[in-house]
Amino acid sequence: MIGESAGGIPESEWAKAAGLFTSAHSGFQKLRESGAVGFVDIASDEALREQSLDFASLVKGRFDDVVVLGIGGSALGPIALRTALRPSAWNMLSAESRDGFPRLQVLDNVDPETISALLGRTDLARTLFVVTSKSGGTAETMSQFMIVDDRLAAAGLPAADHLVFITDPAQGALRPLAKARGIPALDIPPSVGGRYSVLTPVGTLPAALIGIDIKELLAGAAEMGERCATPELAKNPAGVYALLLWLADTRYGKAINVLMPYSDPLRDFADWFVQLWAESLGKHTPDGGSVGSTPLAALGATDQHSQVQLFMEGPKNKTVTFIAVAERSTDLKIPQSFGDVKELGYLGGHSLAELLGIEQRATAGALAGRGRPNLTIHIDRVDARHVGGLMMFFEIATAYAGQLYGIDAFNQPGVELGKQFAYALLGRPGADAAKKEWDSLPQPDARWSV
Repeated sequence: MIGESAGGIPESEWAKAAGLFTSAHSGFQKLRESGAVGFVDIASDEALREQSLDFASLVKGRFDDVVVLGIGGSALGPIALRTALRPSAWNMLSAESRDGFPRLQVLDNVDPETISALLGRTDLARTLFVVTSKSGGTAETMSQFMIVDDRLAAAGLPAADHLVFITDPAQGALRPLAKARGIPALDIPPSVGGRYSVLTPVGTLPAALIGIDIKELLAGAAEMGERCATPELAKNPAGVYALLLWLADTRYGKAINVLMPYSDPLRDFADWFVQLWAESLGKHTPDGGSVGSTPLAALGATDQHSQVQLFMEGPKNKTVTFIAVAERSTDLKIPQSFGDVKELGYLGGHSLAELLGIEQRATAGALAGRGRPNLTIHIDRVDARHVGGLMMFFEIATAYAGQLYGIDAFNQPGVELGKQFAYALLGRPGADAAKKEWDSLPQPDARWSV
């Protein structure tokens, strides 16, 4: 993305912008030092790590299904870890093929069809429900919890044996409930927000329960945290990424940020990134403006036959970040057959991993050749250490981008009004002001209903 070719950021401008990173780095460091933002430090928090390991060891062998009740980061993180670090189609494998570890189901919505179907096909006596809500006030998650709690009671199953809470250590509705009913509870540190919480028990407990090596996951994250702590831009990968994307958006109108891994195991990782970037950076500035580039998930090579046409010839308002994987856990050789058919014969002797890698390079080159800026993140393999490092990389890059945009990357005020309206319509106490505002909104005009 840096260079004099069409669509790139000129080297002269990149050199001038380096000073902006110095300020962004300083601002983020102050937040860390104040204790307000703690997501980087949790990777080295052994006591927090042991909460997940100890609980997973305690219940090992007791459950066929682990069901996460959560929404947003509470759901996207566990899904990304399962897809990346467990064999493909994990939940469809036999218990033997899963080495005795349970399936991991994630209920990330309140659609009654999905929840009813899942509860109808699981054996409650062999199911653990992980209830994840830092505040204990998330309407969707608490509704799920109340239904599950009622089902457990009706089946005569002790809640303390089939529920575990992941929540704030002291605040919120779940902590006192856990104490009153003897339900195990693990911590989300107060200084870590939901979309930055995948390396807390929010992600590490479900991961440990299904056999993912969370020590390696956190070790990779800690290593990346150290790499991205330097104020020297040329040695700080998260700083480089944040500055590139910020310049592309604010100086060149590249307001859409595509993340396109060429790896099926990283398919859901891209969705996790979308929430991280969108909810952190889409904000009002102190002067009343609006900032933030729009993240978009894609998958290579699948989306070469879907979205890449738009990336190539649509509006020049995008950057594309590829993730390329050097080593696959397995590979398949393409047979040297059909040599007399030109559309097939040239494929013989290559492998699927080779084909996927070539497709990524070809797509990147095609985009660059048409003045469409892109960059590639290279990783050796998709394993716990590299995934932990990738997650920390993107979290820190998001934090730096928040500093560059001049906004708070750790709140989400734009979500709150909709929550307040929902509380008012559901009759929650204390929502009188929201109900009054709701009632003052323009009413639908029947003339425009078709």
